[in-house]
Amino acid sequence: MTSATSTSRDDLLIESSDGVLTVTFNRPEQRNAMTWSMYEGLVEACELSEDASVRVMVLRGAGDKAFVAGTDIAQFETFDGPRGVEYEKQIGSVLGRLRSVDVPVIAAIEGYCVGGGIGIAASADIRVCSPGSRFGVPIARTLGNCLSTDTLDLLITLLGQSRVVDMLLQARFLSAEEAHTAGFVSQVTDDPDATAHEIAQRLLNHAPLTMWSVKEGVRRLNDRAPVDDEDIVSRVYGSEDFHNAVKSFTAKTEYTWAGR
Repeated sequence: MTSATSTSRDDLLIESSDGVLTVTFNRPEQRNAMTWSMYEGLVEACELSEDASVRVMVLRGAGDKAFVAGTDIAQFETFDGPRGVEYEKQIGSVLGRLRSVDVPVIAAIEGYCVGGGIGIAASADIRVCSPGSRFGVPIARTLGNCLSTDTLDLLITLLGQSRVVDMLLQARFLSAEEAHTAGFVSQVTDDPDATAHEIAQRLLNHAPLTMWSVKEGVRRLNDRAPVDDEDIVSRVYGSEDFHNAVKSFTAKTEYTWAGR
């Protein structure tokens, strides 16, 4: 017998069916760029994963252009240093909540997985992607903001320090092949949704406590004392460069970095 429930909202869809909780980032025309509402919805989905009927969680993006192409840039226009610190703490809290989900989390990635999107994907347990997927945080040439050290540590843990530093400084995208070689994605497939579904069905037949023990053990191994980075984040988000770059990005004009 098939049982299914769903939660309707315009920008994020949550559906639970036969033990699988599926979260769809649903702004395909904006490449699924995250709004505050979507981040809140993702936390809500994490809470729903605690239901005893849920055994696996799947994350996916609507359309074929992007998994998640970062945070919606329009939301940055009124930022200053303190608001930047608050924002990075909010994102860290959301990603931390996703990592704390006890059931296996699978990310089905097609297209761009950028900025906040790569943070969400990195917080999953298993990642599969299409051959055309691209991964990166090109903020050094776009907005001039920064990552929290918590997110930086997460990416370094999964991709390696040299690769992450190169990716960030050069503001370049990793190809699906490079992400696979680095071990960030476990499989490159023509149909990430179908592959994620196949993996989910396999996991439904596995011992829940064994899978939980893997996740909990990894969490404890990665549990380090937080780094105080408020001065870094505040300086970058409060800078002239960040404010002007956001305006230029939304206006689709070039900006010359001033370094202040």
